[in-house]
Amino acid sequence: MSAAFYVCLLFWSFQTNAVDAELKPPENLTMITMNTNYALSWDWDQSSSESHAVSFTTQYVARYKLSKKKTPLWSTACEKTSRRSCDLTELSLYFLGMYVLRVQADVNGHVSDWGQKEFCPDQDAALGPPTKVDLSPAGSDLDVFISDPLTSTNDSMKKKHPELYYHTLYWERSQALRTRTLNSSANIVTLPDLKAWTWYCVSVQTCYDFYNKKSSFTAPHCMQTEGAIPWWQIVGYFLVSLVLCFLVMLLSLYGSFWCYKTLKATLFPSVQLPTPFQYPWDCSRSDIPRLLTPDSDSELLCDKVTVCPEPPVLEIHIPPSEVLLAPPSGLEPDSSGRHSRQDSGGSGDSGVYSTGGSSSLMQPNSSHSSTRARVSGQGPFDLEQVKMKDMAPGLKAQLVNTDEGIVDMCV
Repeated sequence: MSAAFYVCLLFWSFQTNAVDAELKPPENLTMITMNTNYALSWDWDQSSSESHAVSFTTQYVARYKLSKKKTPLWSTACEKTSRRSCDLTELSLYFLGMYVLRVQADVNGHVSDWGQKEFCPDQDAALGPPTKVDLSPAGSDLDVFISDPLTSTNDSMKKKHPELYYHTLYWERSQALRTRTLNSSANIVTLPDLKAWTWYCVSVQTCYDFYNKKSSFTAPHCMQTEGAIPWWQIVGYFLVSLVLCFLVMLLSLYGSFWCYKTLKATLFPSVQLPTPFQYPWDCSRSDIPRLLTPDSDSELLCDKVTVCPEPPVLEIHIPPSEVLLAPPSGLEPDSSGRHSRQDSGGSGDSGVYSTGGSSSLMQPNSSHSSTRARVSGQGPFDLEQVKMKDMAPGLKAQLVNTDEGIVDMCV
């Protein structure tokens, strides 16, 4: 039984050594950096794990510790992670220091050899472009405001690279191929010799010559330069502003007048409504007519009204005095003495006199308009037309009595 145990132990040891020999270490260790942001990435052959889950461990140590006789103490940055990268930013590595980084693969407890890489932040870390670039016109020139690139703790990279400077590239927007450059370590740069009222575009790059570091260019920023304003533009602006002010004042006056008229017509109308419509709620006075509601009994509140046609207008034609003086042939005085003729030579009046009291009703006014009419057998004469609207009832009463005869009038 002990022989079988030794055989199994020998077989397991041989298999373990075979797996360890086949497990490859990570390859192509690469640092991805920007200012003080660091990340280590690597490649690994997945075929060596035979579809088993694999994890990686990343460690680092200062390079000077490796020269000592005693075994250095490695610090772990990422332990048993399945990702093929490790972020080293939070380790706050010394910017001028030199470090050794190593990565190991682990498959079901079987580990590979370490893959190593040296890293110096001051030398190997890439330099980022300016954080922000702003433009401002300065007459016919342009002022460029440059913000320093920042570290992972939002400090200026000039603290890490005191000799850092900016390479400014600018050109006319209409002539992009004709560029000009300007180098300056200041954060405010003035671009000279520019044309007035012309658009220019600016792009800035960060440079550090000690390790020949250069960042990428920022996105182009464009702005138009200024200059002396021509006199015709000043006159044009003045005229436009004058017209606008006039229109605003005119509209304001018209709007005020329209509002005044509207308020006056609404609050103080020229045509007053009848009293019942002005105070529809005041029902204390019985002599004020009120509107009837749909539910009211109109027969109890109203009398019946009969509409009659308008009575005819009587017209009395009065002949002239000459006709009245000549009595018609065959007319004899009545025995009753109702009609008589006075031929007294001393009397100046002539005509027909009524014995009744109705003659006072028929005295025409000389102010009425006269018309021309023709009587049968006589010549033309004037007719006085009197409209007897108000006297119609009295005349009707006189005409009913046929015994009275002709109504006498005084002329």
